[in-house]
Amino acid sequence: MIRSLDGKTPKIDPTAFVSEAAYLVGDIEIGPRSSIWPGVVIRADAGKIKIGAGTNIQDNSVLHSDHGAEIGDNVTIGHGVICHAKLVGDGSLLGNNSTLNEGVVIGKNSLVASGSSLTEHAVFEDDVVVRGTPGKALGVVKERHTALMHSAAAFYVNRIAGYKEAGLDDPDSRS
Repeated sequence: MIRSLDGKTPKIDPTAFVSEAAYLVGDIEIGPRSSIWPGVVIRADAGKIKIGAGTNIQDNSVLHSDHGAEIGDNVTIGHGVICHAKLVGDGSLLGNNSTLNEGVVIGKNSLVASGSSLTEHAVFEDDVVVRGTPGKALGVVKERHTALMHSAAAFYVNRIAGYKEAGLDDPDSRS
């Protein structure tokens, strides 16, 4: 369901996929070839949420921010993620059930391990692996992590056509 609030309606690139079972409200911008899967809630009532190209937000994740947020290109936001981050850099992956509290900054090509919880306003550089509660940088992303992040992003871009052809997107997201 795509809803307007305070005169602001989500702007969705026609090549993007938004599940009929997702809920988007307010000042949202979704880039080309991005995908929003069932159960996702993106609530942009307090600041704009911008999602780049080729990004996927998987089932039952929640995005909200008190001051606005930017999710880069080719980002994977896994199942059940709660994301109040200010910035998630290009090519990064947020593992299933991770929590990023208000104002978190994740650099480019970084990996947040499943189940991690990042405290308010934590900042992480590019190319790091973040894990734990509270989340800490444990080292640099290795080649196997990079391969995983690239394949996850590509997998979801490739799923879009089949889901759109089956009519499983929100009719309000079609141009």
